Amino acid sequence: MSASVVHPVTQAPDEVEVQIRGLMMDPVTNMPIVVLKDVASDMVLPIWVGIFEANAIALELEKTATPRPMTHDLLQNLARGLNAEVRKVVVSELRDDTFFAVIWMEHAGETVAMDARPSDAIALALRWDCPIYVNRDVLDSSRQVAGSSPNVNAEEMRRWLENLNDDDMGRYKM
Repeated sequence: MSASVVHPVTQAPDEVEVQIRGLMMDPVTNMPIVVLKDVASDMVLPIWVGIFEANAIALELEKTATPRPMTHDLLQNLARGLNAEVRKVVVSELRDDTFFAVIWMEHAGETVAMDARPSDAIALALRWDCPIYVNRDVLDSSRQVAGSSPNVNAEEMRRWLENLNDDDMGRYKM
């Protein structure tokens, strides 16, 4: 994992703010999907994640208390103990069908950017109640990848995800 000190945290012009629309299981791969939705439009972005990461996200979405801190709770407690604060997370890159993210933290008056998996970044963003962004290039790339798949029509997939109701999303249960 790498970290670097950069300029203060603000929304960059090439970032699109998203919220979690829901969690669901992919009926084909049986893997969890986090569905992110642009706050200003109907655009959605599905990100396939591991079952443990999906569970960490679901626990926080449901505000479920656990008897002992889970990994993302531990990370939050560690950051707080070091007087650091997560300010935002950004799904920053899509490379070889893999999403990458950056966690932006402030510590001692400096901003630190840390590489992360999107699922971990999202789980931390929920715990810190900070904004989640997706780089506009990632959105464009993900549309192209979905459009190039011979088995998936990008427009059909987009419509299907946008029209899912709460029951389809499983109400965040994993």
